[in-house]
Amino acid sequence: MSLHAPVVTPRDRAAIKAQRPRCIWLTGLSGAGKSTLANALEVQLNRQGLHTSLLDGDNLRQGLCRGLGMDAESRKENIRRIAEVARLMVDAGLIVIVAAISPFRADRDAARQLFPQGGFLEVYVSTPFEVCAERDPKGLYREARAGRIKHFTGLDSPYEAPLEPDCAINTAEVELAQACERLLALLQS
Repeated sequence: MSLHAPVVTPRDRAAIKAQRPRCIWLTGLSGAGKSTLANALEVQLNRQGLHTSLLDGDNLRQGLCRGLGMDAESRKENIRRIAEVARLMVDAGLIVIVAAISPFRADRDAARQLFPQGGFLEVYVSTPFEVCAERDPKGLYREARAGRIKHFTGLDSPYEAPLEPDCAINTAEVELAQACERLLALLQS
């Protein structure tokens, strides 16, 4: 089956917004600071008059990805769905910020393949496990250690760190404002 060719192209949509649409994908452990950083970045981009959308993994599991488990196949499907939505939004001319654990390299690589060259920027929020577990903003580490959560990334499910991310930020060492500036510079590159 062939795809329907649109008359209005992604380039046309981006031109009327006067911006370069891209997907900036924040990956890292639970509690690493992905959502905090994603929200701060979106505020800065909005202040600049840019058109954005934020796709947060936790929020998407309440709707689009509701019913998916935490086993490897469900996680793969979760990331596939997020990537497809992000691609559609980039085609609409938006700067899309994704904040999702996305623990498997192959799934992030598959997401990257949906975008044109330079249209997908992978940001590794590299905050160490110990710091994330200490922060434990949602009590998930405590629940996982008590055995009430299975397939928890970093404990009984692996996290495969990016080998060559476009940017790496350890939120235990870099202040939020500085991290945001690094991402703004990345988007302008």
